[in-house]
Amino acid sequence: MGRDLDDVDRSILYMLQRDARNTTAQQIADRAGVSASTVRNRIDQLEADGIIKGYHPEIDYEAANLPLQVTFIVSVPPTVLEEYSTKLRGIQGVIDVREMLTGRRNLHVDVVGTSSGDLTRITDSIHNIGGEIESSEVMRKRHVQPFNHFFLQGTEQSNAHAENTSVTESDK
Repeated sequence: MGRDLDDVDRSILYMLQRDARNTTAQQIADRAGVSASTVRNRIDQLEADGIIKGYHPEIDYEAANLPLQVTFIVSVPPTVLEEYSTKLRGIQGVIDVREMLTGRRNLHVDVVGTSSGDLTRITDSIHNIGGEIESSEVMRKRHVQPFNHFFLQGTEQSNAHAENTSVTESDK
């Protein structure tokens, strides 16, 4: 079971989700109303607790000459879900595997490639390990945003101690 987060922890997580690479401990501290050393200590603790699992680049696969992005919806027996998930991650071109809690369509597999030949190779590999592809969806665009539950729903607020204020364009 996880641990409860206070306003400072939530501020840190929100700001890191917005832009971890270009956000300093001092900027987070200014928003959270604490010192930069407190932010650094909290980040260390969030990492040690497994709440922050890593910092990953967001890749534009099309710009990296991998223009085909497809999500395969795969069915495998629930008793071997983890085993299949591991095997899928070993296929060249697979970039993300999500294991679903319930239902027949229990693996969502994101893949990238440069040609229909790449996609054929990947589908053949999925079938060879015993997965049944239920459907495939070509991705047009993906939008990722910070989890807004860390602050007031529907706001851009990023100051844990502010009351009913929001981030203005000049604050961003």
